[in-house]
Amino acid sequence: MHKDYPYASVFASMIKDYIASHREVGFMYDNQAYWLFRFDRYCCDNEVKEVAISKQLFEAWAAKSDTETKTTQNNRLQALKGFCVYLNIMGIPAYIPLILPRPEKVVPYLMKDEDIQEFFEQVDLYTTTDHVPAFQRMAHEYKVLFRLIYCCGLRNNEACSLKIENIDTVNGILTLYQSKGRKDRIVYLSEDLRRLCLSYLQWLNVRLDAPSEWLFPGKNPEQHIQKTSLDRKFNELWNRTRLSKTCDKKPAVHCLRHAFVIKRINSWMEADIPLNVMMPYLSSYLGHKGPMETYYYFHQVEDAFRTVRRKDGVSARVIPEVQYES
Repeated sequence: MHKDYPYASVFASMIKDYIASHREVGFMYDNQAYWLFRFDRYCCDNEVKEVAISKQLFEAWAAKSDTETKTTQNNRLQALKGFCVYLNIMGIPAYIPLILPRPEKVVPYLMKDEDIQEFFEQVDLYTTTDHVPAFQRMAHEYKVLFRLIYCCGLRNNEACSLKIENIDTVNGILTLYQSKGRKDRIVYLSEDLRRLCLSYLQWLNVRLDAPSEWLFPGKNPEQHIQKTSLDRKFNELWNRTRLSKTCDKKPAVHCLRHAFVIKRINSWMEADIPLNVMMPYLSSYLGHKGPMETYYYFHQVEDAFRTVRRKDGVSARVIPEVQYES
């Protein structure tokens, strides 16, 4: 379910058509819709009347605020640049910059086994004091939803938008349609996860007053649980862990997917299984364009090894530095 923004500038109808044209062919375009709404409001506030995006207008909107990260700035400018390309195709003058500010390279927090264990302890302990039936139902949904993301390496939006028809609890198969890059793929469930999902569906069928098409219904059962709601709940539960008080970087929901991939790569490395043989399979499983995209996680593992060596204060004391004779 997409949010409809009240576009009101001179570009309103064109923004709506631009977003709709991409959604019709399977793209989500929720972030672009939001950033173009912000641009739309900027045009209204500054009384832009001309149906054209000049270099001056683009660069005025491009200015980075004091509280904005380079990544956020890049995201909103990418959205506007795409819209400008569309306007040019439609015969409307629009400035297209050759280069945009580069986003920051963010290395996500690498959740270790103890991080995962503590997090899921808090997930299982979680209850709500709110007496609203929907919130009580969602408290139980989180226990299954977070496990699907971690155990299957799913993206946040893939897990949130799963439909009941997408899961085969007899054969233990998840079928994902039109995920990132408009790819369809099959994800296999372990036996314990299959049984958990079967039990969860039986519980959900009894708990809902009316049937829902969504595997994880939101407060309104006609809509799936929102990614933003999942982000907030992850932060809340992580902050309850003991390790959250000492870690130097705050993890996010997507770190569960990272943890799944890195754990799989580590297991292959420990078993001396060639990564170049297994990477194409893992790439397909994750819905990546190809193995090179998956090697991003492999580089994270290498970074983790360097971090371990750098922080290891024991080795230096046990293995003395070699002294060379002059």
